[in-house]
Amino acid sequence: MDENYFSRLNQYRSLWVLVFFDLPTETRKDRKLATKFRKQLLDDGFSMFQFSIYMRFCASRENAEVHTKRTKKNLPPRGKVGIMCITDKQFGMMELFYGAKPQEKEAPPQQLELF
Repeated sequence: MDENYFSRLNQYRSLWVLVFFDLPTETRKDRKLATKFRKQLLDDGFSMFQFSIYMRFCASRENAEVHTKRTKKNLPPRGKVGIMCITDKQFGMMELFYGAKPQEKEAPPQQLELF
């Protein structure tokens, strides 16, 4: 089998975990909890895509499940949170714009996984 076959296969095996949320920020306590949730996402290797959308590249479904479970464990007591997994292939089909100008997509980070 050629290298392109394995490259295509990997695009369907590797996943992006997207966490999007709308958290209350009316009170000081609400703001503190929202900040804590964002910090926990960053500490778990997520990066900010937009202010309330964070994403993380995972090399396998099993790895994505670990980070999904961790995010669920850290959910704040109030607000709306969505967690979605998409393949690297699907992520690569996303069109990004800054105003009317197309933007380059972020390349998947090179991560070392130890088993």
